[in-house]
Amino acid sequence: MVAPETSTDRSPSALESEMEATRQRLEVTIDQLVHRASPKTIVQRQVADVKGYFVAPDGSPRTDNIHKVAGGFVGFVGVMLVVRRVAR
Repeated sequence: MVAPETSTDRSPSALESEMEATRQRLEVTIDQLVHRASPKTIVQRQVADVKGYFVAPDGSPRTDNIHKVAGGFVGFVGVMLVVRRVAR
């Protein structure tokens, strides 16, 4: 059975090239994380999610979802008006 290669078995140039490859992978990963966490990217993602909820892929409005949200809003306003009248 062959023992796994340890850091003392490798040449300094092999270690340097491995470290450089690791640095490059980390750089790409960090760039991806910075991009995903940027406020602009987050806003774009959220806008796309909301748009996807109200607009079908073919560009037509999703009236069922629009009606649900409108009904919820009208119900909320109605409840607030009733509470306000009762509180007077």
